Amino acid sequence: MNLRQKILVLSVLPLVLAILAITALVTSQSTQLARASIATFERNLLEAKESELLNLTNMAVSAIADIYKAADADDEAAKSRVQAILSALDYGPDGYFFAYDYDGVNIVHPRQAFRQGQNWLHLTDPDGNRVIYELIERAKEGGGLHQYKWEKPSTGQVADKLSFAVGLDKWRWMLGTGVYLDDVFAQTAAAEADLRSHIDTTFIIVAAITVPIVFAVFLTSFLITLRERRLADSKLKELAQRVVDTQEEERARIARELHDGISQTMVAARYMLDLAATKVRTGAGDTAEVIERGRQGLNTAIREVRRISHDLRPGMLDDLGLTAALEALTDSFAERTGVTVELKSVAFKNMILPEARTALYRVAQEALTNIERHANATRVRVVITSAGNGPQMLIEDNGQGFAHLPAKRSRGLGLRNMQERMEHFGGSLEVRTSASGTTLRARLPKSTYVTSKPDPVPA
Repeated sequence: MNLRQKILVLSVLPLVLAILAITALVTSQSTQLARASIATFERNLLEAKESELLNLTNMAVSAIADIYKAADADDEAAKSRVQAILSALDYGPDGYFFAYDYDGVNIVHPRQAFRQGQNWLHLTDPDGNRVIYELIERAKEGGGLHQYKWEKPSTGQVADKLSFAVGLDKWRWMLGTGVYLDDVFAQTAAAEADLRSHIDTTFIIVAAITVPIVFAVFLTSFLITLRERRLADSKLKELAQRVVDTQEEERARIARELHDGISQTMVAARYMLDLAATKVRTGAGDTAEVIERGRQGLNTAIREVRRISHDLRPGMLDDLGLTAALEALTDSFAERTGVTVELKSVAFKNMILPEARTALYRVAQEALTNIERHANATRVRVVITSAGNGPQMLIEDNGQGFAHLPAKRSRGLGLRNMQERMEHFGGSLEVRTSASGTTLRARLPKSTYVTSKPDPVPA
């Protein structure tokens, strides 16, 4: 992946992960809460069934209590009457009472008559549960509940059943009744299905919210990146064009100076040498004077070469420092233009980074060039100070300013170059102009000092 794609992934991925984490947390909490609620619901239903069984058993015991109390252990007539009463007690297609003796022989079973008189002590359900044996054990213990699987009369299908059994110890009987739990489990399954439906709905809602948000974030990041890229490309093209324009302008300036200055001076010197050669051949008496004028012309050309070389890169800036280079620059400017220049500076003693010294020098050079071309000033003041937050340079003139110039000219290439030189080091350039003059203030951060901030020494 390229850098732009990595930025898009890094901007979208945390959002997706956060949404997934929040969704998982909410879903987990909701699931746990719902399952706890379902478990409570199922437990309440079972408790209701248990209470119902206890009430039904008490009712059956109450129905036979008088007969049972009056009979002895071998009263067959009383037993027959109790069998008839228990067989007649009916509360729905699946509600009935049953009775077995403690040996496992069936005594009463209204729904399955084939069981009467036979021993079912070792009967097991599909889960291997010894149904009759466990019920008899609950009865011997004084009464209790037992869950097992048994055929449901209304459907003929095997279903879970919960029974309550009590003992008629005098006759060694187990009396019980039960309720089928398929309705309880059906309600629980319906609740779980409803839970799954709610979870699915939650996921759909989260997806419906998340997908547009992620798409919007992705699209926004893409558009911002595309815009920034186009803007960066535009600025890069503009900067490249500025560099080309600056190079062409500098080449044109050097070409003009070479043609108008050095070239003409050298042509004049050559003319003087040719004239001197002619006078030597003819024996004229003023040959020495002509040679002297040619020598002066060569000296002028040499000075022009040095001046151009100094303008391109002043050696004094590297050898003697910023203050000395600015002194030479302002002296040359004053001599060339006749403008009075006042320079005040502190001796930094090479405590500023070389690149920062060059930047300040170029700003001063460009500012003086602008003053010479446009300001019509008679006085210029240049002040270099060492402030607590970095070196500063102030350039003031009493010229006409450039507020009257068109915007394109007033904010030309020179000012942009000066501003970019300062911004390269994290500094700033402030320009104020009016009809009474222009003030330029260049600031560099203290990070441009080589070491700690130097003590200012008057230049």
